[in-house]
Amino acid sequence: MKKFANKTVLVTGGSRGIGAAITQRLAREGANVAFTYHRSGEKAQAVAAAITKDGGKALAIQANSGVPGDVSDAVNQTVKAFGGIDILVSNAGIYIGKTFEDHTLEEYEEIMSVNVRAVYVAALAAVKHMGAGGRIITIGSNMADNSTGPQTTLYTMSKSALQGFTRGLARDLGPKKITVNLVQPGPVDTDMNPAHTELADFLRSRMALADYGTGDDVAGLVSFLAGDEGKFITGSSLTIDGGFNA
Repeated sequence: MKKFANKTVLVTGGSRGIGAAITQRLAREGANVAFTYHRSGEKAQAVAAAITKDGGKALAIQANSGVPGDVSDAVNQTVKAFGGIDILVSNAGIYIGKTFEDHTLEEYEEIMSVNVRAVYVAALAAVKHMGAGGRIITIGSNMADNSTGPQTTLYTMSKSALQGFTRGLARDLGPKKITVNLVQPGPVDTDMNPAHTELADFLRSRMALADYGTGDDVAGLVSFLAGDEGKFITGSSLTIDGGFNA
């Protein structure tokens, strides 16, 4: 029997990059997988088609993580399609890089709504359908502990907020035997952060391993936390960054 047979997972932002790697990994391990996407419809359908071709079950849901109703509706669609939800992976996030003085209140609202509020809304909706053994996993950033340079204030603030959310929610849901953890990736090779740029060379120079990670690396850690091996880990922030923060 596969690791996540008869389990249902929802991954937000699951159509590309780290999110797609997580979606595909958990599907290969037997989970029924629902995932959201915002604009990348073609990539979402390709991910769903690949999972179906391999014998899995996938549901692609168009949703804007900046809209609370879209987030809670994605949970409801997942439950309707598969009968429940066992694992929530909040992965969707955005970055706005600007000199601090050039930021606007609207940009603050935008980044906090996607990177923080959506995580809260998804968890609030999902726990109503979770039983003992449920898993809530959020994808944050190693920058919560190490701001890499200028023009990162809003992003770093939003990712740091997830640490407090994780610790508090772990206490709230511990009696229900639901674990809550935060995965903090560092430089990972995706279309939003490719490994072959001048910035990538700078980031590698600060890493102990001096190489970018992959979406599969992060997906492997998520799979561990979501499975039986991770049942005694909760309220934790686990950094996976090639030693960037070492």
